[in-house]
Amino acid sequence: MAESYAESEIEVKDEESSGCESPKLGRKAMDEISDQELTGVPLQSAWTFWLDKAVRGTSAAEYEATLKKIYTVNTVQGFWSVYNNIPDPCLLNARYSYHLMRDERRPVWEDEENSQGGNWRLKCNKADTSQVWKELLLAAIGEQLSDNMAKGDQVTGVSVCVRDRDDILQVWNDRADLEKGSTVLPKIQSLVPTVKFSAAFYKPFVMHDAFEGTKKKAGSRH
Repeated sequence: MAESYAESEIEVKDEESSGCESPKLGRKAMDEISDQELTGVPLQSAWTFWLDKAVRGTSAAEYEATLKKIYTVNTVQGFWSVYNNIPDPCLLNARYSYHLMRDERRPVWEDEENSQGGNWRLKCNKADTSQVWKELLLAAIGEQLSDNMAKGDQVTGVSVCVRDRDDILQVWNDRADLEKGSTVLPKIQSLVPTVKFSAAFYKPFVMHDAFEGTKKKAGSRH
């Protein structure tokens, strides 16, 4: 899976002037994904892959300009087709992030669908990032965290944010006010028992200094 950019069916170009260009799945990959979506085993809900590049000091609007949709999958096989045709997180440059969000919601704190929620944030050694990311993806599409959520809450997305040192993994939820009724962190640890996280905590989106409110529909700053 640790393929180079040249071998991957996705193109990710890094330009300082524009953040990141839209990821472009090659024709072969698009045909493969489309075929799998037609005949694959349906997921309980659709999930959308996103890519962004966060740069310190940029405004929310500037961040949001870097947010690019990769593909929305509806089947198990469609998920694997996308996963196998995009570069592993270990091949991304620092400040890039992948997100897998429920349905077609964007990984944006202030959007109406997200503004009442927050996320669990885990810092992990780069050597463990790919493993943790894969397990979180599978937990999300397989609804493995459902029993660990408080009644009335749900997982709405997972993210991997590549940094210069430790990377950041995130699990998004709908309701920050229900966080204390969850057992998400112990569940994640059970999925990757050999991984040691240097930090693991929850933070509501409204508690971030950069949060700009639902009306502005601005982008998240990781």
